[in-house]
Parts: sequence; C-alpha cells; structure tokens
Amino acid sequence: MIAIQIDEAEVKQLARQRIAELVTEVDAELVFWDATELKRRTCMSWNFIQEQFFFDPRFPKSKIGSKWYFPARETRKFLEMWLDEQK
Repeated sequence: MIAIQIDEAEVKQLARQRIAELVTEVDAELVFWDATELKRRTCMSWNFIQEQFFFDPRFPKSKIGSKWYFPARETRKFLEMWLDEQK
C-alpha cells in the first residue's frame, strides 16, 4: 500500500503563485500591436506579411495617421485561422 501526504498549505501557496504569474501575463498582453510588434510576434518580414495576408479583408487593421494598428486578440485569432488555412 502506498500512502501519500500532501501539505495543503504548500499546495495553496503554489496555486496562488501560479495564478499570480498568469494574471501578470494577461495584464501584460497588449491591446494593440503596431507593425513592429506584428513582425516580432509572427517572425515575418513586413514584405512577407503584405504578400501573404495584409490585404485579406478578414485581417483586422486600422490606420491612424501614418501608422497601422492591429487589435491583439483579433489579430491573433486571424493569424491562427490563416495559418491553419495554409496546410
């Protein structure tokens, strides 16, 4: 027979620590990406982005002044869908 003992206080502390890390990660998520962030997140050059999906009408983007902005959540969803379509 195997007996396992768990220190509840230690488990709660580990859970709280991990939750705090995840909350910090979510809070750090940007609302918008600019072109530089888009290139960094995708590991793609600006020319490649324009050739592959920039002009796709489903790709979420807004131009404010001379700068493009991309809503982070919607852009991430689009990129995942686009990548899946490339298979």
